[in-house]
Amino acid sequence: MTDIISREIQLISHPTGMPTLNNFALAQTKLEPLQDGQVLVRNLYISVDPYMRGRMNGGKSYVPPFELGKPMTGGAVGEVVESHAEAFQPGDVVTSNYGWREYFIATPPELHPVSRDIQPLSVYLGALGMTGLTAWAGMYLVDVKADDVIFISGAAGAVGNVAGQLAKIRGCEVIGSAGSQDKVEFLLEECGFDRAFDYKSSPAISVIEQLNLAALNGIDVYFDNVGGEMLEAALSALRVNGRIIACGGISGYNAEIPQPGPSNLFNITTKRLTMKGLIVGDWLGCRAEFEQVVGDYYRSGKLKNKETVVVGIDKAVSAFLGLFDGKNIGKMVVKLE
Repeated sequence: MTDIISREIQLISHPTGMPTLNNFALAQTKLEPLQDGQVLVRNLYISVDPYMRGRMNGGKSYVPPFELGKPMTGGAVGEVVESHAEAFQPGDVVTSNYGWREYFIATPPELHPVSRDIQPLSVYLGALGMTGLTAWAGMYLVDVKADDVIFISGAAGAVGNVAGQLAKIRGCEVIGSAGSQDKVEFLLEECGFDRAFDYKSSPAISVIEQLNLAALNGIDVYFDNVGGEMLEAALSALRVNGRIIACGGISGYNAEIPQPGPSNLFNITTKRLTMKGLIVGDWLGCRAEFEQVVGDYYRSGKLKNKETVVVGIDKAVSAFLGLFDGKNIGKMVVKLE
């Protein structure tokens, strides 16, 4: 193996509130010679995701925090360049958790083979990747079934749009909220949502009022990607014995002071609601089933993969920050040159 210099993104300081470019550095590292049992991979696409914000705080979380001065990690799709392991050959396409860098060396257990026949390969970070698995798991977590009315917040995001499409496949009535009219049109025209609303369109109308107009008879399931005001609205609209999939809370990820809980949390008691937390890592044992089932939906055209693509490792941090400004429709991915 000739000397390879790989560029990588490092976290160099813990953000306070909304991260800035100054919290990160674009660094270079020289890769060590490949050893027996190792594989050299060149990343083609890397993932940036809202959950990564929690890993930048340095405190204890459900996933390990990023180390200062070290390359960050995250989902990636890459191509094997050289292999000293029987399990992989040059040209193989793999997914890994070695994102935020151009090249890396790994062992076979750290790599997951995927088919080059499915295009674009970035779909393995979206509808057929961890965000798709998250959406799919949510359907099972609270037993989403035909005729349920389901409300999805952050519905035009990576998880939300897939969750809505999977719910439609199950025969549900699907309502989504998003932050622009373009996103609402995407949900209605491309994802098949029954109704959707732009929660930013009219400051004079509260989210609860907008949801009540979209769901006149209430909802059975709430897929929560946002938290905060959206959760409070859903608690108001949920019917007796309703269910909540607690997947994310992007509205509070950059808060410097913890946000107070919904004022109507007691609805969980009076309506006998069920609220379950969803961490995709708990569902990795179902990955083969997910890839088969949802892969068939994708190949047949029943499920669409929407993504916003930013080009260049040097644009990765800007792409990540754009998630909190709503600059993505579908999955945000970074294509490496």
